[in-house]
Amino acid sequence: MSGSLDRRVAIVTGGATLVGHGVVRALHEQGATVVVADIDTDGAQHIAYELGERVHVASVDITDDSALERLVADTTSQHGGLDIVVNLACTYLDDGADTDRAGWLQAFDVNVASAVMMTRASRTALSTSGHGAVVNFTSISSKVAQTGRWVYPACKAALVQLTRSMAMDLAADGIRVNSVSPGWTWSKIMDTLSEGNRERTDAVAAPFHLTGRVGDPLEVGRVVAFLVSDDASVVTGADWAADGGYSAMGPEQAVPAIPQLMPDTQQEGGE
Repeated sequence: MSGSLDRRVAIVTGGATLVGHGVVRALHEQGATVVVADIDTDGAQHIAYELGERVHVASVDITDDSALERLVADTTSQHGGLDIVVNLACTYLDDGADTDRAGWLQAFDVNVASAVMMTRASRTALSTSGHGAVVNFTSISSKVAQTGRWVYPACKAALVQLTRSMAMDLAADGIRVNSVSPGWTWSKIMDTLSEGNRERTDAVAAPFHLTGRVGDPLEVGRVVAFLVSDDASVVTGADWAADGGYSAMGPEQAVPAIPQLMPDTQQEGGE
């Protein structure tokens, strides 16, 4: 099957997660060769076995700069180049106001600095691609306050700004940089907490997503696949909401608020 990413080579950090699997599937279905870079080799091997040809696993600690450089060198030598980088790997470490300095530094190292270092290590290879594209994973958490969460939203907000800065400075190298901001998306933590009950998870998510449900990892992955394709050749420096309308809804949600200001009799159609 031919696709928009035929003969393109991609690295996906954090590809061993459920959301990562969705991204790998979407890139693969459009013809890309995908290197799943993750410290969790079991999770990475799972998607590699499922998809088979054109999916490869690399055991990588993204906080190790030399490991990132080896990853890029190995990818380009084994697959003939590098066209796409998806910075998806992250940590959810966040104790809100109780997070200590070590926790803040660890989270920013994984969530922000590692995305920068991965992009930096890939810059030369991406610049020779002719189709160089980077996608950073941000979040709805970057734009709203969430009770008890300080660290993760701050990291994701930093990535939104970094995406703009990267896009500005890498444009001369022919590299486009965008970010994807998912809403609630079916993930390992949701699977675990709900004991695999997708219907219950959708019911909880429904009031604050216009779609009335959580997103599917493949749906988010297909947004990524579009952004790294030539179909999005005019798009760079943008943060794309893949959030089921979460960011559009606002605090009033989908409940008519104005009628609630009226006396009960008028709400019921009386005088």
